[in-house]
Amino acid sequence: MLYYLVATIFVVNCLVLLLVILIQQGKAGDMASAFGGGSSQAAFGARTGATLLTKVTWVSASLFFAGALALTIVSTRGPGSVIGSVPAPAPAATQPAPATPTPAPAPTTPKP
Repeated sequence: MLYYLVATIFVVNCLVLLLVILIQQGKAGDMASAFGGGSSQAAFGARTGATLLTKVTWVSASLFFAGALALTIVSTRGPGSVIGSVPAPAPAATQPAPATPTPAPAPTTPKP
């Protein structure tokens, strides 16, 4: 149960991180200029948008690394498999081996 909760949060965080990185302004311009937008109009203003997106990126990246570590720890400490919790069957009773081995028949050679 815990594994699925951490995995779901991890996937949502990955999507948020992907979107935040794509929205950020690069050195050559933002995403709008790549699609033919002439002027750059940020939703949060020029400096505030960069600061907010930078903070969201750092928090999301930190959660990404923490989530990857948490998934690794939870998955290695789990029960392993459903079959691992089932007890092994008792060994079947076997007949003891004979005390004396039976002699091998002597090879016969044909007479000429």
